[in-house]
Amino acid sequence: MTTTLTGGRLSADDIRARKGGMRLAMLTAYDYPTAMALEAAGVDILLVGDSLGEVELGFPTTRDVTLAMMAHHVRAVRNGAPATHVCGDLSANTYRTPAEAVESARVLVAAGADSVKLEGGLAPQVAAIIADGIPVIGHVGLLPQTAEVYRREGKTPEEADRIAAEARALDEAGCCAIVIEAVPVELAERITREVGAPTIGIAAGTETDGQVLVSTDLIGQLPTVPRFVKPRANVYAAVVGAAAAYVEEVRGAAVPVLAAVGGAAAGGIYRAG
Repeated sequence: MTTTLTGGRLSADDIRARKGGMRLAMLTAYDYPTAMALEAAGVDILLVGDSLGEVELGFPTTRDVTLAMMAHHVRAVRNGAPATHVCGDLSANTYRTPAEAVESARVLVAAGADSVKLEGGLAPQVAAIIADGIPVIGHVGLLPQTAEVYRREGKTPEEADRIAAEARALDEAGCCAIVIEAVPVELAERITREVGAPTIGIAAGTETDGQVLVSTDLIGQLPTVPRFVKPRANVYAAVVGAAAAYVEEVRGAAVPVLAAVGGAAAGGIYRAG
């Protein structure tokens, strides 16, 4: 794995070196303006997650997302965040074998990803992708691509042992980080102790080496958010308010875009509709 990347963004080795040190801040990003803002905020890793199917495209599950869709969004995020590590999710049913996993990973890297993420303890796929020169972030616990119901995993001793074993296998295969989703705090702590790669939690307590959230939830872009998320903004309400004000101006015979057009004529920015 490389230690430096274009633009000074974190490499896989840099990420792995954060184990037990400064915690990693990861957020999802799906588009150019959001990626630009998150880079300005200093986010360590931007995850182009297949969660985009649910929060951006309105699909019922992440299983409807295709690899071509992922590549499209990876390219947009890379354009918006040239100096930040971008990780792209391998979409469902695109890494069933090691060979297929390598081919799919190459697609996302060609679109601008620095690494890829896959779900489950698929150590052979991870090893094959890394052998091809592409860093991998693992994912254990709740696996949205295969889960029929989103629920906390690892509540029984047997489940906990299985998930911990998957995490160890991913670590041994060379993952530069491992996402732990929706497991009991005690299990997340155990996995964090047992693996050499930094762990990045979501709905798994705070005793991990980093945290990840869906940025859509963090900024309140939809009317509702998961219970475990504390929104830091209410973008949904702001957009509704701005659009309602615009509608009122237009219907009142005002021309709210006239000033912007005038600015363009004077050398300002103009965006064609």
